[in-house]
Amino acid sequence: MGLGVRWTLHGDGRTPAPGAVVKPDERLSWPRTAGLGAQHVVAMFGASFVAPVLMGLDPNLAIMMSGVATILFLLATRGRIPSYLGCSLSFVGVAAAIRAQGGGSAAVTGAILVVGGVLLLSGLAVRKFGARIIHAAMPPVVTGAVVMLIGFNLAPVTAGTYWPADQWTALLTMLVTGAAVVCLRGFWSRIAIFLGLVFGYAVSWVLDRVFGRIHSIDGSGRVTDHWRLDLSGVAKADWIGLPSLHAPSFHWSAVLVALPVVIALIAENAGHVKAVGEMIGDPLDDQLGTAIAADGAATMISTSVGGPANTTYSENIGVMAATRVYSTAAYWAAAGFALLFGLCPKFGAVVAAVPGGVLGGITVILYGMIGLLGAQIWVHNKVDLRNPLNLVPVAAGVIIGVGGVSLKVGENFELGGIALGTIVVLLGYHVLRTLAPAHLKPQEPLLDAGTSEYDDDRPA
Repeated sequence: MGLGVRWTLHGDGRTPAPGAVVKPDERLSWPRTAGLGAQHVVAMFGASFVAPVLMGLDPNLAIMMSGVATILFLLATRGRIPSYLGCSLSFVGVAAAIRAQGGGSAAVTGAILVVGGVLLLSGLAVRKFGARIIHAAMPPVVTGAVVMLIGFNLAPVTAGTYWPADQWTALLTMLVTGAAVVCLRGFWSRIAIFLGLVFGYAVSWVLDRVFGRIHSIDGSGRVTDHWRLDLSGVAKADWIGLPSLHAPSFHWSAVLVALPVVIALIAENAGHVKAVGEMIGDPLDDQLGTAIAADGAATMISTSVGGPANTTYSENIGVMAATRVYSTAAYWAAAGFALLFGLCPKFGAVVAAVPGGVLGGITVILYGMIGLLGAQIWVHNKVDLRNPLNLVPVAAGVIIGVGGVSLKVGENFELGGIALGTIVVLLGYHVLRTLAPAHLKPQEPLLDAGTSEYDDDRPA
């Protein structure tokens, strides 16, 4: 297939026959392919829209670099894995923790760049030795616990920063977003978070017109009288221009906070590759190492210029399941649209103006969902938490990660939160497994489903 940039026309290039599947190396007519690409952009837009805002990074650059990352991924996998690499939400807690330590955007992107390097090396190791090395080091009980503590570690950010900005808008946004996630079907359910953001945006505008300014925490953390929705930056922004770039900086304390996310990213990639392989009828286990390495390389490129990490998106799996079109040509079109979005500063200003109360309502659900993906891994892999070998390290690690427990090492170094919780789960599990009696050590499954599995039977 070469680099995977040549496609054969499926049928007449119009509507696939009932039950037919458009394979990765096929395409519809170019206008229809462009339309599908636009649909993929909308599907990934909700989470990719939220991630850079929550991390304090430039949303224009984030969207643009997601397009670059997708192109790199498609080339690396030679067009065998149809996938969009959007902005990863797994690092939101990391960014909050680093900023709480006094680090800025450069420290955040520097730490994530190191994680991207570790992910790249992990992918190369999987290519050489197979997926067994991942599952030996990170069985589902460990993977699920780390994903869980990464999500729940974010709770104080919502409670202390976003929700107090406008509690009533936050409550309304939470209710509408929750209803959209549960009640909508098909494609609309995949962009429920985005719909919640749009609703909150509109409510904030209406409340400003009716009640005037609000006295609460503003974007800088001060309690002042301010507009819920401040669009002054939108009017000043240009229509066309390059996003703001910055170089990363590297600090050990920030890197240690970020490193545990490697486990979540490997789980996401494993789940994505497995799910897509089942959908297209082409087992892609041999591509797992390549996918992980490509994700790592894309993250390194993005963070080297000030962007966020990127990862494969389950939202786009949903679009493929709904349309039964798995053409990688559509993802090339989506990447092109993302590059164009990134060159519009006015779009970035609109994103940056999202009110704090709206983020409060969204993150109450979103952060909880990230954490519960860890429980999903446990359930899918039938992890037995009645077994003390599983229960003890998980219980200790999750409480440390969620509660912000810290361990001071020397005068100038401290471990805490996500980093310390992950170390306790990972090392605690393996040390206890070495010491435990044989009846507590059942055979671990070789491949967990990760966090990106899509239920193809969900009613449309």
